[in-house]
Amino acid sequence: MPNLLAERMEELGFDFSVLYPTIGLGAPRIADDETRRIACRAYNVYTAERFARLADRMTPAGVIPMHTPDEAIAELDHMVNELGMKVAMFGSMIARPIPAFVERGSDAVGETAWLDLLGLDSADDYDPVWQRCEELGISPTFHSSGRGLGFGLCASVSNFTYNHIGHLAAAAEATCKALFMGGVTRRFPNVKFGFLEGGVAWACQLLVDLVEHWEVRNVEALEAVRPANLDLELMYQLAQTYADEAMREELGLRAAEATSAPRSPNTPAPGVDDFAACAIAEVEDIKKLFVDPFWFGCEADDLMNAWAFKGDNNAFGAQLNATFGSDIGHFDVSDMRRVLPHAHGLVDNGLMTADDFAKFAFANTARLFGEANPAFFSGTAVDSQLKALLASH
Repeated sequence: MPNLLAERMEELGFDFSVLYPTIGLGAPRIADDETRRIACRAYNVYTAERFARLADRMTPAGVIPMHTPDEAIAELDHMVNELGMKVAMFGSMIARPIPAFVERGSDAVGETAWLDLLGLDSADDYDPVWQRCEELGISPTFHSSGRGLGFGLCASVSNFTYNHIGHLAAAAEATCKALFMGGVTRRFPNVKFGFLEGGVAWACQLLVDLVEHWEVRNVEALEAVRPANLDLELMYQLAQTYADEAMREELGLRAAEATSAPRSPNTPAPGVDDFAACAIAEVEDIKKLFVDPFWFGCEADDLMNAWAFKGDNNAFGAQLNATFGSDIGHFDVSDMRRVLPHAHGLVDNGLMTADDFAKFAFANTARLFGEANPAFFSGTAVDSQLKALLASH
């Protein structure tokens, strides 16, 4: 009931809201091609009509199917050009069938699936989708569940809380990591990608992990750990003094095999550079490829939201783009009137500064949408404030 929300906005403390669906999450995941495309189109048409008269206070997200780049672009064009929608929620972690296998010695046939994460090892080239997003002024945002997809560890058959904890963060991290490792943020430096509801703590950890892995697994660093560098003769000599009889015997056999077989050439193997698509020349490039293009939606009651703004605790001293969000119409929130004060508790308790909170509750969200589409907030209740903010960036 959008009119009821508009009537209560002031009481809730919201000046402007970007609204994402619950039931709409299912449409991009429908397996049947025709049904999926029709469902997404129908949802977007219905939603655009329902919210059209409230554009000064709120804007809804359309849903984009991603089983193929063509269907995604077709719905993007319709959503923006025909319906005038400004926010797009993309399907992610597309379940693809693995060809059926035949069990040995029987006629049993089984089938399983793998998850296409859109940026790395994808079945299709999704670069045309990101290019179209840039042309249309759309910041792609993702809201995926880590439950019920047949992967990961959120698979208790009896305990909802067990399955719920961490599943949104796990789904967001999977897509974020694929976009980074697949070089999407290198090829599309002006596109901003948002991940909803999983918080930001996982992103702080992922940034550190990417830095540490690049430091030991970039092509130049791998030179130090090539198997061809091993001095087998020296190792065998050391074994004569320090190893027990069984190990000396085994190493002796291996040394004989090694001397009779040609050594592997000390040249790079094809595909050994995991970071090739990122084109990282120095470690600082990771900041540009991760911190600048990624935004992270956070629930109000998550104490870890403060981590995003603790530059001393993040790689490169960076502040990550954490944005305030809340499931005010969902069972995660017991009293929607207390959501904004609850979020401000991070300031009250000294975990976040007032400037941090201004970024969290206002500026970061504004930049996510407004830098991609300068007209995004035109005619809204926050138009004048946003123009000043975006001009400063």
